[in-house]
Amino acid sequence: MSDELILYTNPQSRGRIARWMLEETGAAYRTEIVDYGTTMKGQDYLEINPMGKVPAIVHGGKVVTECAAICAYLAEAFPEAGLAPLPHERADYYRWLFFAAGPLEQATTNQFAKFEPSPEQGRMFGYGNYALAVDVLEKAVSAHPYIAGDRFTAADVYVGSSVGWGVMFDWLPKRDVFVDYFARVSGRDAYVRAGALDDAAMPVPA
Repeated sequence: MSDELILYTNPQSRGRIARWMLEETGAAYRTEIVDYGTTMKGQDYLEINPMGKVPAIVHGGKVVTECAAICAYLAEAFPEAGLAPLPHERADYYRWLFFAAGPLEQATTNQFAKFEPSPEQGRMFGYGNYALAVDVLEKAVSAHPYIAGDRFTAADVYVGSSVGWGVMFDWLPKRDVFVDYFARVSGRDAYVRAGALDDAAMPVPA
């Protein structure tokens, strides 16, 4: 079986997270740009991701979807990159990676949709309410230079992207801790390379 690594993405999507993570690994990969109006909902792509969403990666014939899963998978698939957690980092690494993918994602998307859960609904929802999720995130990114401690890991790709986009699109308040954290993680060469590749793949205005 081929060990080819393929990224299915669109430069105007969360695929930028997967691209950044791939650039961090240093692994060779091929990019397939999937268009929102056509190929993303076409049968060929739905065979890869039945959700009709990007990103997805195919590695050695196996499919991985969901950005947090892609980050965690690639960190383990390419250990030489040093992006997987060390034993003492695992608790914070997994805790905040999946906090960002679960409660924080729910909180910010519901806030964007102008849905505010009632106290009764908040007891059922994993994030409780938007203000609580934001305050918890602030404590998490304030605890250490990086989300799992003193060094950059794959969790910073996902959490950093969530913070950067959150501040940019007003899904998160522009608190100094968020701005400072994103500045640290976005200054990396891999982030700059990934951004340039995605920018170059943007559709040309008619």
